[in-house]
Amino acid sequence: MRHILKILMIWGLVSYGTGCAPDTSCTVSLGSLLREMGSMDETTRWPEPAYVCRQTSSYDRRAVTPGTPEWFSNNDGFGFIRRDTLQGRPVKILFDAEGPGAITRIWLTTTNPAGTLRFYIDDLEEAAWIVPAYDLMQFGIPELGRGLLQPHTSYVAGVKGGSTLYLPIPYARRCVVALEEPVGMSGIPHYYHFNYRTYPPDTEVESFSLASVLRHAREIAGADARMVAPDDRPRGRSVDARALLQPGDTLRVSLPDGACVVTRVQCTLSCDSAAYGRLMEQLVVSATFDGTQTVWAPLSGFSGGGMGAPTVASWFLESDGRGRIVSRWPMPYCRTGEMSLCNVSDTVCDVAVSVNVSRYDWDERSLYFHACWKREDNLPFFQSADKCYDWNFVTLSGRGVYRGDLLALFNHSRTWYGEGDEKIWVDGEDFPSHFGTGVEDYYNGSWAPVVPFHTPFGGAPRADLANSQGYNAFFRTRNLDAIPFERTLKFDMEMLGWRDNKVDYATTIFWYGDATSRPHASSGVDDARRAWPPCPDDPADFRIAGAIEFEVLSVERKSDRLMVDRQNMAGFPDGLWSGQTQLVVYGGDAGDSVTFRLKDIPDGRYALKLFLTRAPDYGRVKLSANGRETVFDAYAETVTVAEPVTIPDIDVSDGTFTLQAALLDRNPRSLGTMLGFDCMTMTLTNAEP
Repeated sequence: MRHILKILMIWGLVSYGTGCAPDTSCTVSLGSLLREMGSMDETTRWPEPAYVCRQTSSYDRRAVTPGTPEWFSNNDGFGFIRRDTLQGRPVKILFDAEGPGAITRIWLTTTNPAGTLRFYIDDLEEAAWIVPAYDLMQFGIPELGRGLLQPHTSYVAGVKGGSTLYLPIPYARRCVVALEEPVGMSGIPHYYHFNYRTYPPDTEVESFSLASVLRHAREIAGADARMVAPDDRPRGRSVDARALLQPGDTLRVSLPDGACVVTRVQCTLSCDSAAYGRLMEQLVVSATFDGTQTVWAPLSGFSGGGMGAPTVASWFLESDGRGRIVSRWPMPYCRTGEMSLCNVSDTVCDVAVSVNVSRYDWDERSLYFHACWKREDNLPFFQSADKCYDWNFVTLSGRGVYRGDLLALFNHSRTWYGEGDEKIWVDGEDFPSHFGTGVEDYYNGSWAPVVPFHTPFGGAPRADLANSQGYNAFFRTRNLDAIPFERTLKFDMEMLGWRDNKVDYATTIFWYGDATSRPHASSGVDDARRAWPPCPDDPADFRIAGAIEFEVLSVERKSDRLMVDRQNMAGFPDGLWSGQTQLVVYGGDAGDSVTFRLKDIPDGRYALKLFLTRAPDYGRVKLSANGRETVFDAYAETVTVAEPVTIPDIDVSDGTFTLQAALLDRNPRSLGTMLGFDCMTMTLTNAEP
């Protein structure tokens, strides 16, 4: 018989919020937007003043019509609105919106940040703000720290990479952002997103300017600090419960009657570390407010971490990766509320729940907190646009405000899965008002990062292998860039990757809505119980026994124009490289050579085995080992491991071994004369030379 545990406490409550938007009687300004960004009370309400949220980006402008191959065009670094001339300068227009409005998020990245960004506010005669590079880290406001401005994991100052800016930029009549490129650099990709609000025409807005920045400098610094270190002190009084949950048990926490808001939820799981990840998938958190269930998700998804429930550190969500989950999503209700934790696993587990509740002013703008979960396995993704399709991330109906999402996944491929763009359609639009440039870009990363990172607005809680195979997780929450919808919101994701393969996806969606707002096609208990694949072996652990790795050898001499470098081979699935790294040689032509020398080699006769790489841009090379020679053609249609090249009967008589690689020419089908050296083995076949 199912065992139900229930707890109820009645006590005096602390008031939470006024039900009024900050500065509703005043002009929208940099200061009011910064205060709104940190207002948990405003998070729970339909926005006032109302706004429409949109995004413009560098997506490939060939994507015009759904259902055509061009819809999945992927040259996303070269899209822009138009070319123009401003103040006598030829520029690319990246952003152009009529006011009143506000930019709420800018994401960008590039392979070369040379250039100048100019922000024209309200008129085009003089730029209101100038950034001396395609680099938001040079935005020029000292108060911006890592709360409102975050470099991506790929960022190298002055060299490459990108960043994300969350400083709001309000404008009364119009805002134009222009990029001036240096002469001769039109071939450099410039990826970008601008998320922005458009307010009703009669909304008063104080436009962004140097004067407003100076006046609000302390508020900028304060908002930045709060985003990095949110106040986690419990607000209101707490309802606490703990139980040893048997399989099938549910721990229910009944909340005080009346208009209240859950300000903080902490769930703590005590279990064997080996069982932790699986249990977090099979402990389901749910919430029912005013008689309607609005929350249902595995605790791992609710935490923002996904499979394995790793560490999470953000404004709304926090997890220590060991069983302590904290949610700061405010959850209001008008009359009654209940939260529960159900054990759908086959394991007994010790759980504790602590819910903090305060009084709340419920009004016509108030919305319920919603969270839902969806899992689909063996979803194919494709390299080519003609095979690609849009997978429905989520579809919501009713009135609401979209506040964030988690994408947790298992990648069956040894290459990147996330080349596809997000497309968000609001209230039946003919064209998506949010059209992105790639999965990692949507989640505030760039250049296919497979590195865990955390920001106030989300991050990558899990990234197991450098080649992106196996388990990964991205999540994003929205403060000022939240998306209101009156009737429907449809979020699609293109299934485009570097090679044809498949993924298992699990999404957790966070939004606020009316009691009748609902998701379509959510998953349930059976999907939560279904096992996930085992973690794959790390290709970086592969080693060829007894091998000498070229990437650790010193080059004795080389032709001047030849360049050598270490290359991570994680992204190439056609073979395994020892240590997942090789030495790549490039920049040369016929007649150029590179020489390696090993000393203190025992005298004798050896068989040399060379482990090399083939690729579409590799050339033909003559290999000479202590006078013994062979020719190797390194061309192949794909990047792949070559069959070992063996050179027998190599004599070593003075303790010295020399290997020279001299470029001959290229295969007629090859695009270049590069070379790749993985490792080599030397097997003694005769002790006497």
